[in-house]
Amino acid sequence: MPSKTYTLRDARNKPYESSTPGVLGGHRKTKIYGRLDCRGAAQAIARGGYVASRVFFADEPTAIAAGYRPCAVCMPEGYAAWKAVATRRSGRGTPSE
Repeated sequence: MPSKTYTLRDARNKPYESSTPGVLGGHRKTKIYGRLDCRGAAQAIARGGYVASRVFFADEPTAIAAGYRPCAVCMPEGYAAWKAVATRRSGRGTPSE
């Protein structure tokens, strides 16, 4: 019987096969990552269309290196930290996304 494989994203945002499932989910178009049990992602999946752009990561450093930002719904502390850094970089009152 063949073993199950999972398609994850690496730090360059390239897909690769893994025997271990990802611990974080992301959305390829919006470049947001979050927990697999995220209420916001579950609602988007229920509305349809979201699943086709869904990606998975082995860990948070990999998601960040791939250019994704934390979800404001399920990772509010990480999002607040990202927003503060993005705001300082842009020199404006709001982060550029």
